[in-house]
Amino acid sequence: MTVAKDTPMDSNTNILIVDDYRTMLRIIRNLLKQLNFNHVEEASDGSEALAKLHAGDFGLVISDWNMAPMTGLDLLKDMRADARLKAIPFIMITAESKADNVLAATQAGVSNYIVKPFDAQTLREKIAQLAVHA
Repeated sequence: MTVAKDTPMDSNTNILIVDDYRTMLRIIRNLLKQLNFNHVEEASDGSEALAKLHAGDFGLVISDWNMAPMTGLDLLKDMRADARLKAIPFIMITAESKADNVLAATQAGVSNYIVKPFDAQTLREKIAQLAVHA
């Protein structure tokens, strides 16, 4: 079953997923595959993600919040401060749904926010909202 029909983002978009937990990277990759996104690269923390972002051409970043040594929030702030990277949509994934965290991510320029656990439908909806707010 495919859930991608209402996802306005091009399925050829290069997506960078960032998480220090290999199992979560695999889960996100599989969910993206269900949505017909097959151009997916991985990074295990914000520092590695920044290096890949500077070397590649990505249309979306999906990142976990809690990582060391560089968190998802720090990655987001660095991206928004970089003229070449600041326009790339950024979806933050976290187990924390505290208002302070949502506010901090919003103030840093997050495009969307997903609280774990989530499924392909939730991911599809969050990606679809990016096009509406672009």
